[in-house]
Amino acid sequence: MPDEQMAAAGSAGGSAPVPPGAKAAPPVPPAPSGPPPGPGAAAPVPPRPLDPIDRSILRLLQADGRASIRSVAEQVHVSRANAYARINRLIDDGVIQGFTARVNHERAGQGASAYITLKIVQNSWRTVREKLRELPGAAHIALVSGDFDVLLLVHTPDNRTLRELVLTRLQSIPEVLSTRTLLVFEETDLLDPGPVGGPALTPLTEEQP
Repeated sequence: MPDEQMAAAGSAGGSAPVPPGAKAAPPVPPAPSGPPPGPGAAAPVPPRPLDPIDRSILRLLQADGRASIRSVAEQVHVSRANAYARINRLIDDGVIQGFTARVNHERAGQGASAYITLKIVQNSWRTVREKLRELPGAAHIALVSGDFDVLLLVHTPDNRTLRELVLTRLQSIPEVLSTRTLLVFEETDLLDPGPVGGPALTPLTEEQP
């Protein structure tokens, strides 16, 4: 009888008889159900849902990352302690990943902007992504579906620099099969710095989120 059938018969028929003079084997504990947990594995924590106040706080901080706790609390109509606790929770939960400046690229000497679409070799996204990160002026990278694979936003000082970036840097990446450049003539930031249920954001104070 194969080992698997012997094990099944033993478990189905109960304990086998013990020969005279032999000691009974200790009972075998039942095997745990489900796959064994990996070393150091922890159950993923589901994201906590955001309420309207959380979303208002996010919009305010996206419009002005230097807004004070007092300003945020006044505009979303909660106490300063509540606003402080909510911002810290959003940071701890990974919703807020950092505070940054909104840049006028033209005034910063980057007068040419373009969206560039790329077709890449299959299963080369991670390699391409790391190479695109190194490009000067790269502002946004996305893996997308459709007629192309990657969407890249770049800001450069002028069209000549943009042309060099596309023809020399991008097209020299082995995993890039083809590119298409869409010049940006005008852009509008949809993050409105105006009021959200209250007065406009106040300038920077000594209290920081």
